[in-house]
Amino acid sequence: MGHGVSCARTGDEHDYFRAAQVGDLDALGALLAADPSLARRATLYDRLSALHIAAANGRLEVLSMILDHGVPPDAVNRHKQTPLMLAAMHGKIDCVLKLLQAGANILMFDSLHGRSCLHHASYFGHVDCLQAILTAVRTTPVADSWGFARFVNVRDDHGGTPLHLAARQGRPGCVQVLLENGAIVSALTGSYGFPGSTSLHLSARSGNLDCIRKLLAWGADRLQRDSAGRIPYAVVLKRNHEACAALLNPSSAEPMVWPSPLKFISELDPEAKALLEAALMEANREREKKILKGTKYSPPSPSPCEHENDADAIDDASSEASDAELCCICFDQACTIEVQDCGHQMCAPCTLALCCHSKPNPTTLTLPSPACPFCRGSISRLLVARASTTSIDDADKAAAAADSSPQLVRRRSRRSHNLSDGGSSSFKGLSSAVAGSFSKIGRGSSRMANSDSCGGMDKPEHDL
Repeated sequence: MGHGVSCARTGDEHDYFRAAQVGDLDALGALLAADPSLARRATLYDRLSALHIAAANGRLEVLSMILDHGVPPDAVNRHKQTPLMLAAMHGKIDCVLKLLQAGANILMFDSLHGRSCLHHASYFGHVDCLQAILTAVRTTPVADSWGFARFVNVRDDHGGTPLHLAARQGRPGCVQVLLENGAIVSALTGSYGFPGSTSLHLSARSGNLDCIRKLLAWGADRLQRDSAGRIPYAVVLKRNHEACAALLNPSSAEPMVWPSPLKFISELDPEAKALLEAALMEANREREKKILKGTKYSPPSPSPCEHENDADAIDDASSEASDAELCCICFDQACTIEVQDCGHQMCAPCTLALCCHSKPNPTTLTLPSPACPFCRGSISRLLVARASTTSIDDADKAAAAADSSPQLVRRRSRRSHNLSDGGSSSFKGLSSAVAGSFSKIGRGSSRMANSDSCGGMDKPEHDL
């Protein structure tokens, strides 16, 4: 379906729609001045108004001019699509923002598949448009009348939620945004895709490794069956996506799961959340390396020079942190996370292992907060650790430690030995959990993975 000029009744109408399409403000203004009724006209067949044409082509000035002439922002075309839907479909973020500002109705659904603007942004992978719509929902009556969670998980006529569409089309950026905003990872489809599919089934079908990673990290069940009794592993095997099959194989290690049911996790400030998410991603990358080792998808082994550079980097990182700054659980990384109530500090990987080294029960709405391993007090809030001030003498000691890194290693070893001999049973249990979940983790856990890019976007199409 085109979004340009189709049949027009008169020459003036044709010129008006053409000016809206190409963004000719002078011609548009002259035509509207001569005949103001043109602002509410639509093309003969597709019933496209100038608002639809401007929104689909990203003509923000044209959009603003037509709205200023009193045209309502929710005009519908032949398929009951609004200008907001077309702007989200084509990724025209400026037009999306303008229409939302003008009061465009977010709770409208087209007649093709019963999809909202949120479905269209998710299907075509426009993360910025998706974010803008979700932000607008929180500040409009939609959140009060429908409820925010209901809108995020709204289904189209075929039982597909925005998360289902994003997973099927291989849009990892949209998958991440939807999951962070309350999309149900285990929801089943109706007739979209294969009946009874979850988002993990649909990602397995498309073979998108990034989407599968994100869904697994948010608790997607690898053993969930569709209406034909197939688990995602069976779906991905049929389509010969070998790397995806390795991660979805039920016999492979369970991934670390973001502990979203925990209240204090949902209230994290952005900086602390970024640190913990980086630790989660690093842990799952290490797991993937082990699973994919020996396959053609395994990453190349680092060269000896790279090994030396990594060792130098580790020594440098160790020299930057004084003994008091090292995490007293792993003795490997500097403390970056602090428990608000008691002030005890840990590194991000150990904090994450404390929160989710066992997979949360998806049917449990609330989980008890874990206890601080040092004072056994309940953890109600996590903060970014305060940077400690070091004196000149401390800096000299740190430099001396960097020059004699073997001594630093022996010092860590003695501390670990003392901990295992005299520590409490709960503390030792946490240490073993961390060791099991984060073996060899921490060589750069603060590095965030590159954000998912959607490359060149394909043209709008409707696919069941």
